[in-house]
Amino acid sequence: MALVSLENTITLALSVRDRHVSADWYSSMLGFELIHHMDEAGWSEMQTKTEGVTLGLGEQSDPSPGNFVPVFGVSDIETARGALETAGVKFDGETETIEGMVSTATFYDPDNNALMLAQDLTVSA
Repeated sequence: MALVSLENTITLALSVRDRHVSADWYSSMLGFELIHHMDEAGWSEMQTKTEGVTLGLGEQSDPSPGNFVPVFGVSDIETARGALETAGVKFDGETETIEGMVSTATFYDPDNNALMLAQDLTVSA
């Protein structure tokens, strides 16, 4: 049995120089639809053509090609993180929260690939 109960969602997070330009590109080239731009967080999200799969665009001044982080949705990030930490999974710093939006926690697989847990704070429990 899995230590963490994941939801039926995943966000594929990419680092980009300009989220607005990238969102236009993904829209015109692949038909993805803009969900929202969160300018204060340097973040944009787009709905892909696959149910439950979102593309997240994180703005960075010098993004590295191949910088890709799968973001797995969970209903309770504290419980999920605690279970993984108890099992020896390494996390990168504290859980970060943008009030009213999302809480995230970055962790690593055995090969040091970055993964992330995210709890959507826009939906009521």
